[in-house]
Formats: sequence, C-alpha cells, structure tokens
Amino acid sequence: MNPLLEKFNTKYTSSPFQEIKEEHYLPAFQELIKTSEKEIDDITNNPEAPTFENIIEAMAFSGERLDRVSNIFFNLNSAETNDEIQKIAQEVSPLLTEFSSKISQNEKLFERIKSVYDQKDSLSLNEEQQTLLNETYKGFVRSGVLLSKEDKKKLDKINMDLSIKSLQFGQNALASTNAYFKHIIDKEELKGIPEAILQQYEEDAKEKGLEGYVITLQYPSYLPAMTYAENRELRKELALANGKKSFDGGEYDNQNLIKEIVKLRQEKAELLGYKNYADFVLEERMAQSPAKVFEFLNELLEKATPYAQKEIEELKSLAKADGIDDIQSYDHTFYAEKLRKQKFDIDDEELKPYFQLEKVQEAVFGLAGKLFGLEFKEINDVQKYHSDVKTYEITENGNYKSLLYADYHPRKGKRAGAWMTSYKNQYKQNGENSRPHISVVCNFTKPTKDTPSLLTFQEVTTLFHEFGHALHGVLADTQYPNLSGTSVKWDFVELPSQFLENYCYEPEFLKTFAKHYQTGEILPTEKIEKLSQSKSFMEGYQTFRQLGFGLLDMAYHTKSDKVADIKTFETEETKATNLYPSNPETAASPSFSHIFQGGYSAGYYSYKWAEVLDADAFQYFKENGIFNPEIAAKYKILLSSGGTKNPMELYKNFRGREPEVESLLKRAFD
Repeated sequence: MNPLLEKFNTKYTSSPFQEIKEEHYLPAFQELIKTSEKEIDDITNNPEAPTFENIIEAMAFSGERLDRVSNIFFNLNSAETNDEIQKIAQEVSPLLTEFSSKISQNEKLFERIKSVYDQKDSLSLNEEQQTLLNETYKGFVRSGVLLSKEDKKKLDKINMDLSIKSLQFGQNALASTNAYFKHIIDKEELKGIPEAILQQYEEDAKEKGLEGYVITLQYPSYLPAMTYAENRELRKELALANGKKSFDGGEYDNQNLIKEIVKLRQEKAELLGYKNYADFVLEERMAQSPAKVFEFLNELLEKATPYAQKEIEELKSLAKADGIDDIQSYDHTFYAEKLRKQKFDIDDEELKPYFQLEKVQEAVFGLAGKLFGLEFKEINDVQKYHSDVKTYEITENGNYKSLLYADYHPRKGKRAGAWMTSYKNQYKQNGENSRPHISVVCNFTKPTKDTPSLLTFQEVTTLFHEFGHALHGVLADTQYPNLSGTSVKWDFVELPSQFLENYCYEPEFLKTFAKHYQTGEILPTEKIEKLSQSKSFMEGYQTFRQLGFGLLDMAYHTKSDKVADIKTFETEETKATNLYPSNPETAASPSFSHIFQGGYSAGYYSYKWAEVLDADAFQYFKENGIFNPEIAAKYKILLSSGGTKNPMELYKNFRGREPEVESLLKRAFD
C-alpha cells in the first residue's frame, strides 16, 4: 500500500510522514499525474458549453492530491533531504514540468478558457472570481499557448532544462555547505568566542567523532565565529570557505549552471515576446518593469550612500586601533559587533539568555493572539518528519484555523537559512472551508545538555519574519487554493513578514517576553531602550548589501548576454555597492539560491520594495497604538485576502492611501 495514494486518515488530514517511504514517491507522482491529466481531459472535453464553473473553477480545484504530494516531497527535499530524495527529485521534476506544459499549451482547453474570458463583462462574477478568470487566462498566454507548434516544443525543452538545472544548483549549494568544516584542537585559537558557542562547537565535534571543536558553514555555527573570534586568520579562513561555496571549480561548482540558467531564461523570454527575462517576470509584479526597479534601487542607493560610508569609516577607526589598516569584509561583523557594544552597550551574548527560543515563540504566538484572536496549542497526535519538529493546533474563537509545523534546528539534510512553506493550501469547496497546514523552518542553535536554545536578537527577528509569512497562510480565507495565503504578487509577499519584525524593537512588547531563562528577570529597561534605539544600526551597510543583491539579480536577468565570467560579471554589477575590496577567490552568485533555485529571479528587489510597505504600515500602528484593534482588524483583512485583489488596492483599503517611501527613509536614517 502506498500512503501517498490513499486518503490521509490522519488528524486534520495531515501528512502521514511516518508512513511514507522513499520508494513511495515516484509511483505516487506517476499515478497522480495520470489522475490529474484525466481531470483536465474531462474539463477540456466537457460536452456542455464552457462556463466559469465548468472551466475556470473546475481547473482551480483540479490536481489537489498531486499538489499535496508535491508539497510534501519538495518541502522535505529542503528540510530533511538525503541522496535518495535528491535522486528522486531529479526524476520527478521533469515529469511535473512536462505535465504542466501539457496543460498550459493545450489549445482546445485554452479555446474554452478564452470563450469564458471573452464573456467576462457580461458574467456576474465577484471580485475573486474575476481575478481567477484573469489570472487563468494570462497564465496560459504567458505559458506559450499562442506559440507555434515548433516554438512550443522549444519552450517545453527550456522549461524542462530549467527545472533540472535549478534543482541541481540547490543540491550543489547544500552539498558545498555541508562539505566544509574547520576542526580546531587548541581552544586558544577560539579566543573571544563565548562559552555557550564553544559548547556547541564541542557537540559538533563529538557528532563527527572528533576531539576539540568543529565550526561549520551552517549559520548558527559560522556567524558567532565571524562575530566574536579575535583570531583574524580564522575569520579570514571561514569567510573564504563561505565565499567559495560552489565556486571552487570542484564537484559542486555552480558557475556553468548559472550561465546555462540565465541563457535559458533569456531564450524563454524572447520566445514569449519579451526583451529579457526581467521584462517577462515584472509584467506580473507591482513594479511592472525593469526601469521602475532600477529607478527604485538607485534612489535608495543614493539616499543610503552617505550613511553606509560613515558606518564603514567608524569600523575602520576601530580596526586601526587594533593595528589593522586594511579592513576587509571578513572583519566587518567582528568590528560591527564591537561598535554596537560601544554605542549601545549591547552584546549579543549578553542578550541571548533573555531570548530563550520557547519564550520567543510564546511571544510571537501571544502577539498573533492579541492582534488577530488566534490561540496555539501544542499537539502530539500529528505525524512529524523529524523528532525536532513540534506541531501546533491553531484556533480562533474555539474553531480550528490551521496546523503549524515548527522546525527550528540545523541538521545535515536541511538547507541553510529560514523559510515558511505550506503542506496544504486553504480553500472553500462544497460548503467547507478547508484549512491550511503551514510550516516555519529555521536554523537556530540546538540546545545542549546544560543550556536551552538561546537566540541572538537577529535570530529573534528571523523567527518573527518567518512567522509573519506563516500568518499570511494561517489567516487565509479565500475561495480558491491558487489565490490563497502567500499566492500574491511576489513584491507584496514580504510585507507580512517584514511588518512583524517591527514588534521586536518595541519596548512595550519586548518587556513581555525578554526574560532571563534562569532567573526570570526582565531585560533591564535601559537595555530594552538601547535595543530599540539600535534598530537602524548599520542600516546603511545592510541597505547597500540588499541593494547589491537586487542589482546583481536584475543584471543577470537583463544582461544575460554579458555573463561570460561569473566573478567578473558579479564584481562589475555590484561595484556601486561594494564597501570592501572584492576577494578574487570568492563570489556570492554560485550560492545565490534565492534567484537560481528559489522564486526570486528578477525579484530580489522585493525585499526593499516590501520594506517601504512594512515601514508605512507599521507607522500607521505606531501613530494609533501598536496593538490597535481597529487597525489590526483592517490588517487582518489584507492578510486573509491572499491574491484575490490587486495588492495596491488591498494596501489602500488598509491604509487609506498608497505607501510612501519616506516612511522607510525616516525609519532607516532618522
């Protein structure tokens, strides 16, 4: 019996993780693709005249089982992968791409869709139905349904190649991250690194059967070494290893894959009638055009330049006092931490005891309760994919709202970073509101035998960020699964996540949860005030860093013909944002998974775009009370609406006007 092909007889029809074996995946995909093809054939060949219900709505609800199995498989390929799962992914991805192409290039089906679309002005459709109809029609056109037979074949091949190469890029980046570790015997080499971190390094060494200490490129291991290690040569070696991920000419090198991916994307765009891939992507974003994105990024760059330069000069002065005349990028985090301590008397290690993971999670749960009336209860009768994962039942007014999986600690089969994802979308059908299953995945330091998992303040904001995304999914209340939750314009999707981060800096809120894990003592008021004041610390540098990634992303997708040498191209396109000398042995692009594996291609600017939205939205709360129930109720409508309306319309309904870039500049640089 294959559990993926059976009805999920589990609580809330949750994923039966413990029953699934690797050999179940491929047969399940093969069978469910056939089932989904049959559903599409039935819609296409329906003898009745095409209507919104029997074409557009029927398509929106088709393939539900295939979507669920895809979510399970690809989520685990990020959070709990192994060689076998990665091998299956290489087999499955082309099957799904081929299936998707068959649908999107089905001319007979498109004729029926067009028949409904042409009648749209005479149909009595509500706003969500109109959106679904428009998105369905546009989706087919943008997928090449109007191309000639020969060009459709070309597009099929491009899509197939892209799916395989993007997957390979991510696998290489993960393997390259896992391949490196620094083994240290002499504790003196680790001078400056706090004892709690050293305990973690000892645990990591024991896991590898080694004496002494082990530092890896996993974020909770790498960042503390770069922040506190007085040993400059160690910082240099670690930074070099991190910067050489998939850029060392070895087995996991991604340089050729980058060239192939951007070339294929350009070919796809031209085939569909666009000048470049950025034009193709941005047609469906709030920004709408590369020119608008470049204008936006360059405006911010101009505003941020004096602040970033001033910050670097301050760090140079600190380094000079230590006898360093040639401050490098691998010195940045170390001296930034020194400067932060000097300016605000804030030390991450001093703060960490006040941010126990469980207490921070309680705080974010409590905030969701205060703003949106949600309640969270840990449950143990839902299957998990790993023992680290915790499961929560979310209710509102006693009614089941969502299932939440929380997965917080690094492990070998888990990619770096933090993300929110979903195992099941929300939708309404046959009088039932089918609720979502949401997952938050992070890489926080594991607890040791003596110490619970304690977070840096940056990790606190990371948890709030991902939980903001989660709320977008949890609160979803739409008719159709493909317009639900985070299924919004890509440059709108970061608003809920970045908005929630603002609460981490509010003294009124911090006092409710920043308590010492041993004594229960609240973080002293002066520290809370300093933490709040530190919100814009190194904001110029951070803005430059994000703008650099945004400009690099746009360059790859508007100048693909200029990508001959990866390092040369990257250096040239980011020179306006480079505050430190570039190291010829390192490059960011070969591990830039956001744009070469994830969905941020020609869209990395979205982070800064959404910062304007989140700064403007939170200013509205600040002016009227950060827990203001009337404003929270309006914001809840924005979150629950998903992609049913134009995002600017949604925002104006919430705020009463369009967002103003001055809100971000005021927060960042005032």
